[in-house]
Amino acid sequence: MSVRIVDVCEITKPISSPIRNAYIDFTKMTTSLVAVVTDVVRDGKRVVGYGFNSNGRYGQGGLIRERFAPRLKEADPKSLLDASGGNLDPDKVWAAMMSNEKPGGHGERSVAVGTIDMAEPIRACSSMPPAAIIIPARICRRCAAKCAAISIAATTS
Repeated sequence: MSVRIVDVCEITKPISSPIRNAYIDFTKMTTSLVAVVTDVVRDGKRVVGYGFNSNGRYGQGGLIRERFAPRLKEADPKSLLDASGGNLDPDKVWAAMMSNEKPGGHGERSVAVGTIDMAEPIRACSSMPPAAIIIPARICRRCAAKCAAISIAATTS
């Protein structure tokens, strides 16, 4: 069984935390939530990886929606697979996202790519018995409308 990424959804949400430090007022801080939707179905539910960027950085919606998500969706699905052909290869996924990017100066770009990288549903898509917690997806209306039964598979470490 091979894995194909069918969509990458991002939504930027406010953190709205009433804290601040010498540099950041978190009442104005945002975060990006990402769902990487695959064509894999487990127990009747589509496998979707979930990721978010950390506190202390603003959401990366623009970079994710304009550059990195389209590159993943446009990539030849076989070019993202591991040697077995049955799962996503994190290095190949990263390389696809970073194609046509100038080396160095990663700044905000590393946060955007890291958010998608965190969301990769690699373990949930593996042929090993899944140790997945299925949580109803609520982060992306566009995906929810497209894939009526989307669930987020968060694998345990």
